[in-house]
Amino acid sequence: MIECRNLTREYVRGDNTIRPLDDLSLSVEQGTFLALMGPSGSGKTTLLNLIAGIDRPSSGALMVQDEDITQLSRRRLAAWRSSHVGYVFQLYNLVPVLTAYENVELPLLLHPLSRAERHRRVSSALDLVGIADRHDHYPRQLSGGQEQRVAIARAIVTNPTIILADEPTGDLDRPAATAVMQLFQALHRELNRTLIMVTHDPTTAGYADRTLHLEKGRLVPIEALGVQSPNEPTSGEVVP
Repeated sequence: MIECRNLTREYVRGDNTIRPLDDLSLSVEQGTFLALMGPSGSGKTTLLNLIAGIDRPSSGALMVQDEDITQLSRRRLAAWRSSHVGYVFQLYNLVPVLTAYENVELPLLLHPLSRAERHRRVSSALDLVGIADRHDHYPRQLSGGQEQRVAIARAIVTNPTIILADEPTGDLDRPAATAVMQLFQALHRELNRTLIMVTHDPTTAGYADRTLHLEKGRLVPIEALGVQSPNEPTSGEVVP
């Protein structure tokens, strides 16, 4: 479904050239739950933003369902992104003056839908993430875990092809993080969407089907790191 071919992303800062991604190639099949791990600056978020169409590579191709999104105009890319990508941020990025319902409804305002259809989709998304009873609450009235559930509902309300999550548990305590990851896992199974998540936490990565590691903009085989994949349980251990 997603194929990255020799992706490179460079930035020039003064006399220095920074390369967060360096000739990276990657294939992700439809319905995969993929975790991306690696130290800060390894290119994880850069790769996520390229797949989301938020950023463009300096070179290489990025195919999503056989369409090279690097060749789309800004207008076509924005339309593609609103239809195909749901993005979950670490710090939720909810609009503080809007209720949970209104925050989830926001992406739908870009689509030619009736008010009744928007209401149906928002109510369904809030119910799916278990936050329907907080639909009229503002972000300040919600816990961190509840805010992230609203953010997840906003990401899935357009029925996107791809769900992307950048450190979705990074600002949560362990019980809230566990609840959010169990929700992601359930949504992945129920909706059969492709889900790509950036995380520093091996426990969080363990909820994914597959984990890849990045170092200095390149994919590194886990064997080379001398650690066990978080998706492979140790003897007697069951990964959630």
